[in-house]
Amino acid sequence: MKDEEIVEILKKDNEEFRRFYQSHRELDSMLSEFNKKHYLTTEEEIEKKRMQKEKLSKKDKIAEFVREYRKQAASSQS
Repeated sequence: MKDEEIVEILKKDNEEFRRFYQSHRELDSMLSEFNKKHYLTTEEEIEKKRMQKEKLSKKDKIAEFVREYRKQAASSQS
């Protein structure tokens, strides 16, 4: 099963995953707004870095959910 398929299943079935996924998407959208600017103030630069770290953390958590799902699916097939 592909990661995208697992993500779709988890979005439907797992509230915690859905919150992480939605938060990751929102951060992505906000970061794209920062990237449209030609110049960032020091405060904006700091906020952008904070958001990038938070987004990466969410992405890691999403990947962890996918790995866990795979592991559970494999053990239930054994």
